[in-house]
Amino acid sequence: MIGKGAKASHLSYLGDTKIGSGVNIGAGTITCNYDGTNKHCTVIEDGVFIGSDTQLVAPVRVGKGAYVGAGSTITKDVPPGSLAVSRVEQRIIKNWAINRMTGKKR
Repeated sequence: MIGKGAKASHLSYLGDTKIGSGVNIGAGTITCNYDGTNKHCTVIEDGVFIGSDTQLVAPVRVGKGAYVGAGSTITKDVPPGSLAVSRVEQRIIKNWAINRMTGKKR
């Protein structure tokens, strides 16, 4: 069920999800609703913004007016009006590709 004015026009999977009004679902968002035995529901309340490439691991609720940062994996409820971000800090491994191609040990 998708509420009035909600947008999810990009490639996303939103199985067993209740989506409120005025929600924006970013491209590549998926709800992980099956644990191998049972299906669970994801609830996205009114006015929520879900950034691109987000995974919502059900059962989980994203509260009214909350934001979820792109690339996040959400496993806990997000309180209304909050920002949820789950990312590992980016690392740069210098010369990794060059060493791989030349067979050098790292």
